[in-house]
This record gives sequence, structure tokens and C-alpha cells, in this order.
Amino acid sequence: MTALLPALAGANIIYGLGMLESGITLSFSQLVLDNEFAKMIKHVVRGITVNDESLAVDVIGQVGAFSDFLGHDHTLMHMRTVQSYPDLIDRTIREEWEKSGSLDLAQRAAEEARHILKTYKPEPLPSDVLKKLGSIVQEAEEELGVSEEERKRAAASV
Repeated sequence: MTALLPALAGANIIYGLGMLESGITLSFSQLVLDNEFAKMIKHVVRGITVNDESLAVDVIGQVGAFSDFLGHDHTLMHMRTVQSYPDLIDRTIREEWEKSGSLDLAQRAAEEARHILKTYKPEPLPSDVLKKLGSIVQEAEEELGVSEEERKRAAASV
């Protein structure tokens, strides 16, 4: 959550997602958690629209002071757009949480990381991009003096 203040100050890069031990270790579970936090930070940075509609000026006039705004359609409609809806953070009541398995945040993150690793199928890069990347790698290898044997060994280990 230390990324929130820099983001509010205008930083547009959040560094270190998934890192533990000052970047010595990468954790897929931590990466999933940090992704969740980054989405929440982006939600905050977008800000809140302030106008007559969002301030509910008409609704305040209709309902009046010291009355029930929670039951008003306007409140429900705007609550759904203003509040963030994380995927992993469980905001349900204890009974519902227990019925769904009582998994804590770390357990849900680990489960989600395993699911992503097992099921994610990335879109292949376009052939022109692959060709360009290949030429960049080849130029770098030539500049570094990498032998054909070393290239084959590296390719076989992937």
C-alpha cells in the first residue's frame, strides 16, 4: 500500500509487484495480491466525480435532512460505481465466509496464482513482432560474441 501516496502525487508506475525480501524473492501469491492492490489504487487515483448528480443535490431536496438516504435508488446506483470491488478481498459477513471455506487472503491469493499458472493461455505475439525481437536478440548475441553452440544450449534449456 506504500504505492498509494506516490500514485496520488502523480507517479504512473507501481514498482515491485510480487517482490519479497527487497526484491530478492518473487512470489506469485504476492503478485496476485499486489495486482489487487494496484487495481484499488488506480480506482482511488481516478477520483470521484463531483457534480450535482454525484452530490445528490436533488435527492437531498426530495428526502430532506435527517431522513433515510440508504434506501434511495440514487444511493444504490452510485454506491455500485464509486466503491471498488476487489476480486480477492472478501467483504462478506463471517457466516458467508465460513460457508465458502473460510479461506484467508493469503490462501485465496495462492489459489488464484495456481489457477492462473494452470489455465492462462497468452495470445501469441504477431509474427512481425517475433521477427523484430529475434533480430534484436541475434544482434545482441553477435555483439556479445555468443557462439552457435551456446545459442543451441540456451534454446534447449528453455
